[in-house]
Amino acid sequence: MLKEILVNVREEETRVAVIEDKVVVEIYIERSLNQRLVGNIYKGKVENVLPGMQAAFVDIGLDKNAFLFVEDALAPRSGEEGFEPGAGHNITDVLKEGQEVLVQIAKEPIGTKGARVTTNMTLPGRYLVLMPNVDYIGISRRIEDEKERERLRNVVEKFKPPNMGLIVRTIAEGLSEEDFRQDILLLTKLWKKIQNKACHGPCPNLIHKDLELVQRILRDLFTEDIDSLIIDSRYEYEKVMELMELTSPELKGRVTLYEQENLFEKYGVEEEIEKILKPRVWLKSGGYIVIDRTEALTAIDVNTGKYVGSTNLADTVLKTNLEACTEICRQLRLRNIGGIIIIDFIDMLSQSHQNLVLQKLEEETRKDKTKTNILGLTQLGLVEITRKKVRQGLENVLLKPCPYCEGKGKVLSEETISIRAKNEILKLAQHTSAEAILVEVHPTVASLLIGGSGINLRDMESKTRKHILVRGCEHYHQEVINIRALHSQSEIDAIGVPVRPGQILEVKVEEPHATNIYDGIGRVNGFIVDIEAASSLIGETVPVEITKVFRTYCKARMVDVGK
Repeated sequence: MLKEILVNVREEETRVAVIEDKVVVEIYIERSLNQRLVGNIYKGKVENVLPGMQAAFVDIGLDKNAFLFVEDALAPRSGEEGFEPGAGHNITDVLKEGQEVLVQIAKEPIGTKGARVTTNMTLPGRYLVLMPNVDYIGISRRIEDEKERERLRNVVEKFKPPNMGLIVRTIAEGLSEEDFRQDILLLTKLWKKIQNKACHGPCPNLIHKDLELVQRILRDLFTEDIDSLIIDSRYEYEKVMELMELTSPELKGRVTLYEQENLFEKYGVEEEIEKILKPRVWLKSGGYIVIDRTEALTAIDVNTGKYVGSTNLADTVLKTNLEACTEICRQLRLRNIGGIIIIDFIDMLSQSHQNLVLQKLEEETRKDKTKTNILGLTQLGLVEITRKKVRQGLENVLLKPCPYCEGKGKVLSEETISIRAKNEILKLAQHTSAEAILVEVHPTVASLLIGGSGINLRDMESKTRKHILVRGCEHYHQEVINIRALHSQSEIDAIGVPVRPGQILEVKVEEPHATNIYDGIGRVNGFIVDIEAASSLIGETVPVEITKVFRTYCKARMVDVGK
C-alpha cells in the first residue's frame, strides 16, 4: 500500500493529510488561535469535589474547569491489562477542595464540556511511552508476534526506571537495545524537568506543552511504512530535516520539499475537506451513506441510491453494504468521529451476508490507529461501534453552530414567519393610536403578507383599521421581523412604494401570474411586479419599465435597453 503524508503550512494554520493508495484517509488541522490541548500537563487547584458524581472540577487556567473522575485520580494497579483504577475508592478520600494537583489533559474541551484530565501522566517518545506513576511494562497490541512481544519486554526491562512504567509503541517492533536507550534517557529527563517546574511554579499553570502538529506527526505517524512526507514550507522542511537527523536519519530521504502550486489542491485534499462538511457521501456504485452527528452519538444510514445491481436484490444489498463498510471506516478517520457510532445497514436476511459485512468492518478498522470496537448487530439490525474520542472532530474545527437555527439544521418556513408577523401586526394595532404600521421582513415573507393582488394586506387593514406598509428587505434573514408604528404622515410618505412610473429595473421573473397565463410575476423588495408577456421567462432576469403603480403591486413591460 502506498502511504504518503502531506504537510501544508500557512500563516494561520498547519494542515496535514494522510493518503493511502491515493485516497485521503486522515486530516489534521491546527490553528494558531485554537491550539491542541491533549497531552498538556497543568498544575491545577481542586475547585469542587462532587461525591454524587465521584469526580472533581479542577481549575487549570482554561475558560472552563477541567473534569477529573475518581478513576483518573488514582494510579492503576500494576499489570498490563484488566486493572480497575478507582474501584472501591471515594472521591472525597482522594481529593479535597483547594488541593493542588498535577494533571494531564486526556480529552479536549468539546462543546459545553470542559477538558477531561488525569493524574496518570503519559509522556510519548519515538519508540516508548513513559508512565511516571505506574510500575509496569506494556506492549502495543498491534505487535502480534508473541516471541517479539516477549523479546521487547525483556529488552525494556533492562532500562526501565524504578517505580515507573513503559509502553512499547508499534514502531519499536524489531528494534535493538540501543534504539531504546536514548528514548528512555530523553523521557526521564523531561519528567524531572516537569516535576521541578511543578514544585516551584504558580497555580494554576501550564507545566508542559505537547509538541506542535508537525512534530507530533513525525513522532507518531512517520514510520517505516510511510513512503514519502511532502512539505510545502522551506522553513518547516529544514526544521524537520534537523529533527530527523537526530531521531530517524534513515527516513530523511523520504522527506520532500514542494514549492509549486497548492499542495492540497494537487492531491485532491481541498475537495475532500469540502465533502467533509456535507452529511451525504456518495459511493462509487451509486449508493450513498448519510452521517448525522448528535451530542450523544453518530448515526450512519446506508442507502442503495442510484445503484440497482445486476443479479438479485440480496446481491445488490450485500455489495452496497460492503462498499459502505470501507467508506464508513474512512469517514470515521477522516472526520475523526469518536464515541458511540450506530450504523443502519440495508436489511440483510442472510446470516452469511451479515457475517461478511461484520468481517469487512473488522478488516477496515484495523487500518485505524485510534482504538475502535465493533460490538456486533443489535436485534434491530443496527451495528454498534465505539471509537476512542480524544480530540475534536474535524467538523468542530471547520464549523461553528449556526446562530440562526441554533443547531436544528433548519430555519422556519416563509409561511410560519408570515403568520408570526401577522399576529404581531394585530397585537401592535390593539396597543397603538398610530394610523399606520410598517412591517420589514425578508422579500419572500413580504410577498406572502401582501398576497396575490394585495388580498392579504387588504384583509389585515380591514381587521386592524390601520394603514399597513410592507417592505421587503433583501439583507434581512428569513426569520427576522421588524414591526413599528408610524405616527406621522411624513413618515408614511417617506416610505411609500419602492417603484415609480417610467422607472427601468432589472427584475427576475419568479412565477407565472395566477390568473393571466401570459404574464409573469417578479418582486422588488417584496413589492409585486406584474410583467406583461413574461410567462415563458421564468427564472430569467429581464429589464422592465414600470408602467402603472398601485398600492400593493405595479404593472410593467419588458424593454430593450439597447435601443
